Amino acid sequence: MGYYTNAEEIYEYLGGVFRAANDTEVGSKLKAADIDLQIYYTDPDASMTVHLREPAIEVAEGADDGEADVKLYMPADIGNKFWRGEYNLGVGLAKGQVKAKGPVNKILKLVPLTKPLFPVYRDLVAEKDAAL
Repeated sequence: MGYYTNAEEIYEYLGGVFRAANDTEVGSKLKAADIDLQIYYTDPDASMTVHLREPAIEVAEGADDGEADVKLYMPADIGNKFWRGEYNLGVGLAKGQVKAKGPVNKILKLVPLTKPLFPVYRDLVAEKDAAL
């Protein structure tokens, strides 16, 4: 059994960290990327489109944007580990654990910017962690 039990938890926590980024210094850097990121999770299945654009980062839950600049495919547990700071996305792409379509270099440039969001994510999941 994975960390997440349903798509709603994925939207709450993995989508939530992107929404929370709006209120951080990192948010302005992520918005400057000016891209749409489509993420497909498995175990459980969920998808979201993250609009990294001005004036605010927006998350469309359950969305399937065929026009997204970059598409990522991964198990939800990898998303969880990444946002905890325990998973290297570049290595995951190289090993084939994470699949990508589109200009992956755009995402890889953003990955180092996300580090200050790791504590934000851990705060988001703290209550869930305590219940496990």
